[in-house]
Amino acid sequence: MIGIIDYGSGNVAAIMNILRRQRIPHVLSGVPRELAAADRYILPGVGAFDPTMDSLLRSGIVAALNEQVIGKGKHVLGICVGMHLLAEGSEEGNLPGLGWIQGRIRRIDLAGLERPKLPHMGWNSVSGCERSPLFHGIDSRHGFYFLHSYYFDASVGSEVVAHVDYGNTFPCAVERGNIFGVQFHPEKSHSNGVRILRNFAELA
Repeated sequence: MIGIIDYGSGNVAAIMNILRRQRIPHVLSGVPRELAAADRYILPGVGAFDPTMDSLLRSGIVAALNEQVIGKGKHVLGICVGMHLLAEGSEEGNLPGLGWIQGRIRRIDLAGLERPKLPHMGWNSVSGCERSPLFHGIDSRHGFYFLHSYYFDASVGSEVVAHVDYGNTFPCAVERGNIFGVQFHPEKSHSNGVRILRNFAELA
């Protein structure tokens, strides 16, 4: 069963609709003792870094996730700002992140764009994702839906499993053991996004 972390994110309904249609068991909760029953977790992704991290800290979910993900090795998937929370910190805020994957969240450099514009919004293809089980069976040329102004600047190159180009090339998916993060929104990425969520649900 997937535990979807409830911190008031606006995109959980779309994620739950996909899981329901795919008949993937899931629960939405912000209560640590309820989430303990799940065998994997999704950190959904709408919002800013500090308010999201503050909400997780105040609810006791950070301590619970450290126990379940780091202590027991349960899988976790961070989406957009949920991916950012996996880092050590962010230029967008002052609070420390979970620190599960080394690196920091940085604002996108628009120097390579003719018409600079943030956020990076819309469909874009990704590269280099072939070795990740999260992308199994996906034709990355069909693309994913992005909506963000910051990216994950990972310290360990081998933990970056996909890149996207928006003026500059930067990581859009990271992975370390049982910990996964994607910058794009699977719930808005049609068949590719459905496959990402199904692959995550089926990880051994």
